[in-house]
Amino acid sequence: MPVPGPGYSITIRVAAPPSASVAGDLTSAVGHVGGVITAFDVVDSHADSVVIDITCNALSADHARDITEALRALPGVDVRKVSDRTFLVHLGGKIEISAKVALRNRDDLSRAYTPGVARICQAIADNPDDARRLTIKRNTVAVVTDGSAVLGMGNIGPAAALPVMEGKAALFKKFAGVDAWPVCLDTQDTEEIIRAVELIAPVYGGINLEDIAAPRCFEIERRLRQKLDIPVFHDDQHGTAIVVVGALRNALRVVGKDMADAKIVVCGVGAAGSAIIRLLLQRGPADIVAVDVDGIVHRDRGDTDANLRWVALNTNRENKAGRLHDALVGADVFIGVSAPNLFGAEQVATMAPDAVVFALANPDPEIDPLEAQKHAAVVATGRSDYPNQINNVLAFPGVFRGLLDAQAHTITDAMLLAAADAIADVVDGERLNASFIVPSVFDAAVAPAVAEAVRKAAGGH
Repeated sequence: MPVPGPGYSITIRVAAPPSASVAGDLTSAVGHVGGVITAFDVVDSHADSVVIDITCNALSADHARDITEALRALPGVDVRKVSDRTFLVHLGGKIEISAKVALRNRDDLSRAYTPGVARICQAIADNPDDARRLTIKRNTVAVVTDGSAVLGMGNIGPAAALPVMEGKAALFKKFAGVDAWPVCLDTQDTEEIIRAVELIAPVYGGINLEDIAAPRCFEIERRLRQKLDIPVFHDDQHGTAIVVVGALRNALRVVGKDMADAKIVVCGVGAAGSAIIRLLLQRGPADIVAVDVDGIVHRDRGDTDANLRWVALNTNRENKAGRLHDALVGADVFIGVSAPNLFGAEQVATMAPDAVVFALANPDPEIDPLEAQKHAAVVATGRSDYPNQINNVLAFPGVFRGLLDAQAHTITDAMLLAAADAIADVVDGERLNASFIVPSVFDAAVAPAVAEAVRKAAGGH
């Protein structure tokens, strides 16, 4: 079951009577409605009252209001202010730019700007490749979205998507030293998106497409890769696929199975699911069976979507039909990037012995992890409150660090697979177990390892 987490953390300032029982009364009230207190600070004291800041985690915005009302209901307690700590983090945005050079006097200004900068402009005009050496292009990525498929919220538009893109840019900087910038486009027209990215590309060393709905995202990525001389990477597709493939390599090591013998079910055939299937096929599994809202994808379904037709032609060797529950029977691996609560422990019991379950739908997975653990040997989710979190941040910062360092002009499956192996290799044999198949997102070894693997695969030295 979900537990209160920092995503709904609030600080409640209350004034209360200065009695010996005040602390117990306040903490009991919060605990009674299911809040988890993380800090309790007396900020002021008077003869007739004490002012206390209570910081606690909640399950949702409604739960936060329940906690506040529980405190307000206590005799003599006055709730003065409630601060949502997540909103406080976002006030004024989460990223900024800063100058890398000093501008202390006229000499500095003359070199960094006019007249000295004209020499740099002319050098780039004479040799356009110098842009990677003499400008931010060598270390800059555009995080591009149209706001059509943002996290679990769907089509909320470019302005509402901006906080996510800011967060992505902050992660690029934190984990790989890459300067990334949000580019939220006010259009969902495929041709306009392609043209807009093409127009801004001279500034950037790479393009990270983000939260663009399928199937439009496939066309946008394919066309931009043809048009641009810098790598184009759709994180919802390839970032997820990299981490899943790396994690699965380790999960199969834990259960003593070979990829060549593994029968894999992939539930969800949108951006992430399709990319997972395409990358897994490079590893030669025994079979992959894809499942979407209409059931098992097979060659006789008559799908008109080009992506689904490709999946049907390249998976499901026996051309099975049926529903998700049918696909799970005898499967070694389940990978879900779809919707919550699709099956239970009884369906996991029908899978092969020592089954692996990656239930990655967020925030609520395809199966409750505790239910999956009743029969599966290895369970992973996309959540941070369970072991084995499959998180794209393990991949994209290091991938782009490697691409930028190699001054790559494109990205290949060989680079994606190299990144997956690098993530898997961070978990050495001594630490590998059923609850630790991928490293922590805060493991400082991950991004450099991924960057080095990608740089080498790109032909860098």
